[in-house]
Formats: sequence, C-alpha cells, structure tokens
Amino acid sequence: MNVMSVLNQLMNQAQGGQSHQGGSGSDINRMVNNLGSQLSGGRSSGGIGNSGIDMKSLLGGGALGMLLGSKRGRRMGGTALKYGALAGVGALAWKAYQNHKSNSQDTVPAASAQQGQPLEQLQGADQERRGLEILQAMIMAARADGHIDANERALLTEEIERLSPDDELQTWIQTQFDAPLDAQALAQSADSPQAAREIYVVSAVIIDDQNPMERAWLDQLAGALNIEPNLARELEQQINAEQV
Repeated sequence: MNVMSVLNQLMNQAQGGQSHQGGSGSDINRMVNNLGSQLSGGRSSGGIGNSGIDMKSLLGGGALGMLLGSKRGRRMGGTALKYGALAGVGALAWKAYQNHKSNSQDTVPAASAQQGQPLEQLQGADQERRGLEILQAMIMAARADGHIDANERALLTEEIERLSPDDELQTWIQTQFDAPLDAQALAQSADSPQAAREIYVVSAVIIDDQNPMERAWLDQLAGALNIEPNLARELEQQINAEQV
C-alpha cells in the first residue's frame, strides 16, 4: 500500500501547499507561519462555530481540512496552530518523551533502542507500517464524536481518492469508517513505545479537547497505549507549542 504517499499529502494539506513524496518535520516552521498569517490577517467566507474562520480554507481544503473542520464546529483561537504539529509528528513525540524522561523520577529509564524510531527515521516497510498506524489513529479521532454522517463520508471519500491511494489502501480506509472505535485494538497496532506516542500525538491534534466525547476518547486511548498522565500532558504541551 502507498501509505506514506497518502499520509504525507494529508500532512502537507495543512500548509495549503502542493503534495510531495517523502517529507519530515522540516516544514514545520513554514507551516506554522503560514497558519499564523492566515489567522491574523486572513478573511474567510464561511465561519466555523463563532470563530469566523473557515477551517477547510485555513488548512488548504482537501481530506485533512474535512477531517479537522467538518460540521462539528471546532474551537479555533490559539489552538488552531497545533495542526502544524502533524508535519513533524515523530520528532515532536520523541522530544516530548525526552523531556518527560529528564523530569522523571525513574532512575532506570528504558534504553532508547527499546523505544523505537521516530516516523521520519524509518524506511521502507517499517515506515509504511507506522504510517498505517498513524492514519488509522487520525480516522478514529475524526470519528470520536460520532458525527461523520453519510454525506460527509462521501465527500471525504472523494477527497481521499484525489490523493491517489492504491486499491488496497482505498479499501482499507473505507473499512476504517465502518470499524468500531476500539482504543485497545488501535493500541495493539503500535509496534513500539514511540509508535504509541505518535498515535497519541495525531489523535490529540485531531480531537477538540473541549468536546467531552472527543476528550474521553483521547483519555481512553492514553490508557490503552500505556501513556502515563505526565507524559500525556507533555505530549499535548509540545503539540500546542509546535516545538519539534
């Protein structure tokens, strides 16, 4: 499956730019600056909630814009910039872990080799597998409030098809829209602690933590991933700070 091609395009849509192969966290500053500029001086033709900002326009449209900005009426404010964290999910999750470890009272931390590698450092089949885990987490988080209806799903399907997934990936994505929201099953797909942290990061980026159903999903996922509360807070702080 051409998972990383599709995932990179989804992440790049947050810039409103062109899709490209490969990619890492190196675009994060440009992405955040672009989003900040649009927030401070841009105009939109349709508001989301009471924000007056069209999330789909803000994020360059496409499938990611729909996942993040459907009819759910997300709060914007200072949290909008957190979507830039998608560009460097692996580096962000690793930095949060390092910060957490340095502040931990655990005198015998797990060896780094046991933690797994960040997404950006993986290659080949290992990167494709991690990408599939992350894509699954994104879809589940977008469904966490139960409000992707048939019309939204049809539009999402159309936008996803524009990303040119191969037939196997297209079938898999559609299956994810029908699958039960199962935090344990998602957690079991994580192939390392680093993978678990990346799954948590993308989920935290997608959800609106002011929505009780979505916040409950994230908390449930943290438990399933064995992410302790202090680490979860560090991951979320890194997301909101866009520090990668």
